[in-house]
Amino acid sequence: MTRRPAALRPPPLRHPHDREILRLALPSLGALVAEPLFLLADSAIVGRLGTLTTLVYLCVFLAFGTTAAVARRLGAGDLRGAIRQGIDGIWLAIGLGTLLLLAALPLVPWLVDALGASPAVHPYAVTYLRISLLAVPAMLAVLAGTGVLRGLQNTRTPLAVAVGANVVNLALNAWLVLGLHWGIAGSAIGTVLAQYGSALAYLAVTLRAARRHQVPLRADRAGIRASAASSLALLVRTLTLRAVLLALTAVAARIGDAEVAAHQIAFGVWSLLALALDAIAIAGQAITGRYLGAADVAGTRSATRRMVEWGVLAGVVLGLLVLLVRPFLPSLFSADAEVRALLLAVLVAVAVLQPVCGVVFVLDGVLIGAGDMRYLAVAGLLTMLAFLPGAYAALALDRGLIALWAAFGVFMLARLVTLTLRARGSAWLVTGALPRRP
Repeated sequence: MTRRPAALRPPPLRHPHDREILRLALPSLGALVAEPLFLLADSAIVGRLGTLTTLVYLCVFLAFGTTAAVARRLGAGDLRGAIRQGIDGIWLAIGLGTLLLLAALPLVPWLVDALGASPAVHPYAVTYLRISLLAVPAMLAVLAGTGVLRGLQNTRTPLAVAVGANVVNLALNAWLVLGLHWGIAGSAIGTVLAQYGSALAYLAVTLRAARRHQVPLRADRAGIRASAASSLALLVRTLTLRAVLLALTAVAARIGDAEVAAHQIAFGVWSLLALALDAIAIAGQAITGRYLGAADVAGTRSATRRMVEWGVLAGVVLGLLVLLVRPFLPSLFSADAEVRALLLAVLVAVAVLQPVCGVVFVLDGVLIGAGDMRYLAVAGLLTMLAFLPGAYAALALDRGLIALWAAFGVFMLARLVTLTLRARGSAWLVTGALPRRP
């Protein structure tokens, strides 16, 4: 019998990498789900401004970059160096968070105006934002601390911290707002205290590891500079992605009221599904960094292939799930017939894109874990340029919401092409404790 080439064989039902992928991905999924719920109490009591979540989104490079750097050191057998790398990442986060706090505080009234607060809401929004901004250094320290533990192949502790922070936040909001009647200020104070509690939990775990392995806690300028240099490229990658998502919503808003309403619901579904795929990507960051640090190129290739298979499977399942619930979702979110009709159409696009998203998210995580930040920054700029003409055409030629989501599909396909081409090559397979590049 002729033996089929490996590329044509169906993936095995069991694989040696499955255990480590699931061990890292499942707790990460729980933590990712918990993060958007952190300000849920604030939403229920006073409504929520988007400023803090935007800051955290843009600074997620602190978690990603730290994960990759720590995992490499761990794979190279340098546990002390891994912890030292994590401490440098935390110092960078605290410094950056302090600078952002000092820069943003004087701008609070302007930020509230930019967010479109009404005259009646304006003073409350200013109060909330001024207090909640105090949490920024802690929030960034949490990102870096999460990266440290992920790099050390520990995703259970971040899950425990995220769940604990949500419980504490909810309890503090209930006590300060409903019990002490501190209103909007009480809600913000509760959030700030819960964030600092999370940061202290990560610092305690890091300090314990540093003492155990006799790693100094002082700030290392060279290490912080290296972390910042890596973070800059990741920031560019994140900014391009954020720009596309903001442009997507902005164009939908200009097309029409029904269109933006349907878009917001569809994008909410897409964002929820992205959490499941992001969990595999986080596993990809940790696993890739560790294997390349150990100079195991074959293991890196094998793990990457299996994670891509997991991404495709998860994408297909999620896509089918969307199609299954699609007839029922519109009536749950809107009574407007036009919105429901648009949503029915857009949800097809959401479903079709899920297998593509599965591969894109996984390979993005793999290349972050490899420290291939400069390529990701360049690819981010190119894929953003691929999206903009279609988005402009959807608006200028009055093609509607479906055309806008088609442009978003082009963006995701462009990401698929750029990431797949890179992953098929060998330039990203740089081994050793440091991702040295020419």
